[in-house]
Amino acid sequence: MATGVLFGKYGKGGLNLATLTVFTPTYNRAYILNQCYESLVRQTCKDFVWLIIDDGSTDNTKELVKKWMKEDNEFEIRYHYKKNGGMHTGHNTAYELIATELNVCVDSDDFMPDNAVELITGFWKKNGSDKYSGIIALDVYKNGEVIGCRLPDKKSTTLGRFYDNGGKGDKKLIYRTDIINSYPKYPEFKNEKFVPLDYKYLLADQDYELLILNEAVCMVEYMEDGSSMNMFRQYYKNPRGFAFARKVHMKYDKGFMKKFKTCIHYVSSSFISNNKSFISESPNKLFTVFAIPFGACLYGLIKYNNKERV
Repeated sequence: MATGVLFGKYGKGGLNLATLTVFTPTYNRAYILNQCYESLVRQTCKDFVWLIIDDGSTDNTKELVKKWMKEDNEFEIRYHYKKNGGMHTGHNTAYELIATELNVCVDSDDFMPDNAVELITGFWKKNGSDKYSGIIALDVYKNGEVIGCRLPDKKSTTLGRFYDNGGKGDKKLIYRTDIINSYPKYPEFKNEKFVPLDYKYLLADQDYELLILNEAVCMVEYMEDGSSMNMFRQYYKNPRGFAFARKVHMKYDKGFMKKFKTCIHYVSSSFISNNKSFISESPNKLFTVFAIPFGACLYGLIKYNNKERV
């Protein structure tokens, strides 16, 4: 159960009957969080709640949010403070607190186009059903350029099928809250602060498809202090979290090369964490054994890269 400080614009724990929760995990991002807030103020549709998950910030994030709550912005703001644990723990906490039908994560350095909520809620009310886990839509750069490529001209897809068929770039995922909460939480490992978020998305992929909305609903900026820009470091500091995600992928990945690459990453993470039982723990032992030389090379590359950063 979520623990920490929670308050909302309409009273402690207050909820409205919105369709969508926009949730934002944040850590010491008061200097840029206003960009996200201002984009929400500009929304043409206010059928949403903004939930801020403060992952142990030591800056003035709380004071900033309290100030925004006093403003006449026509949507509910909820704030939850928790001990610092990393992005995936922020997602775990958010999912425990969300009560709306849909939810979407907008990172603290990102923001939404003015019509994003209107696009999402209108599209879901017209096309949504129990057959789908939610919506997959477009992330774009600040200049409007689509990140990677556009989505296929189809009604629905799975995230895995999209990337297996040549899809590229980050995409915005809007999930039904009941579906995302039907799968296990992201695990937490002592002294680690990262588990790949696609763990839950992969599980949802096995049971549902996502409706395709070929419209931009999030403007993305990759900050120097963001997780996307520090992936080698994330690998090195959170090997058990990555190994956990690789084992899940081994169960569901399709295609020889994809499975083999997953095993290579699993081996390298196991070397970093000094896990001598990695072969016996692997769901695909044969591939894992063959991947050992390549995993050892990747381990060396990751170790060297992190040595360079010190």
